[in-house]
Amino acid sequence: MELWTPVHAATLLPAAAVMILLSLLLRKKLKNKPFETRMIPIKVIAVILILIEVGKQGLSLIQGYSLYHLPFHFCSLLLFMLPTMAFYRGKHRNNLFAITASLCAAVSFLMLAYPCLIYSSDNILEFFTNYFSFHTVFFHNLVLLALMLIPALDLMPTMDKAAQRSVGLFIIVFSVVAAILANLLQTNFHNMYECNVPIIESVRQAAQPVLGYGLTQIIYCAGLTVIGTLFVLGCYQLLRPFRRFSRIDN
Repeated sequence: MELWTPVHAATLLPAAAVMILLSLLLRKKLKNKPFETRMIPIKVIAVILILIEVGKQGLSLIQGYSLYHLPFHFCSLLLFMLPTMAFYRGKHRNNLFAITASLCAAVSFLMLAYPCLIYSSDNILEFFTNYFSFHTVFFHNLVLLALMLIPALDLMPTMDKAAQRSVGLFIIVFSVVAAILANLLQTNFHNMYECNVPIIESVRQAAQPVLGYGLTQIIYCAGLTVIGTLFVLGCYQLLRPFRRFSRIDN
C-alpha cells in the first residue's frame, strides 16, 4: 500500500509550503479588515471550484459521460459546501462553517497522509495535458489552501455542541445517499461500491462468499459510514486549537 510517491513529494510539499506563506501574507494584509473582506479569498476559491467543475462536466458530456464524474464523492462535498460557506448569510451560518471547515480538514489530512489515495502520480504528470487530471490535482490543492485560509483569516466557526451535531449528521446523511447511489449505479462514490484501500477491499471480497453479496455490502457500507463519521468528527475536534490561535483583534 503505497502512501507517497516521489512525484507527490516533489509537488505537494512545495505547494503546501507556498500555501502556508500565502496564508500568512493574506493574514497580514487583511487582519485589520472586516469579516466580509476577509471572506473574499474563500469566495474566490469557491468560484474557481465551480468553474473548473463546469469544465469537467462539460468535457465529460462531450467525450461520453462517465457516471464516476457525478459529484457524489466525499471530496465533491466541498464543491457545494465551500460556495455555501462563502455566500450563505442565514441563521445556520456557523453550523455550515463547521461542516465546511471539518470537510476541508478531513480531505487535507487524507491528502497529506495518503496522497496516493486522493490522486495518482499519473494525475500529477498529466496536469498540463489532461483536463481531468488537472481538475483532480487542482481541486484538492484548492481545498488544502482553503483549510489554511480559514484559521489564518479568523474564519473559524464557534465550536459548540450544535455545530458538532451538524457535522456528524451531515456526514451520516451523505454516506447513506452515497451508499445507495453507488450500489444502484455500480459506481464507486465515496468508496461505497468497493474500497480503494487494498487491505479493506480484500476483506470485503473475502466476506462475499460467506455472507452473500447483499449482506456484505450492507455491513461494509454501514462500517464505512461509522468510520467516516468518526473521522470527520475527529477532524472537527482537531480544529479547536486553530480557533484559539487564529483570533484577529480588529
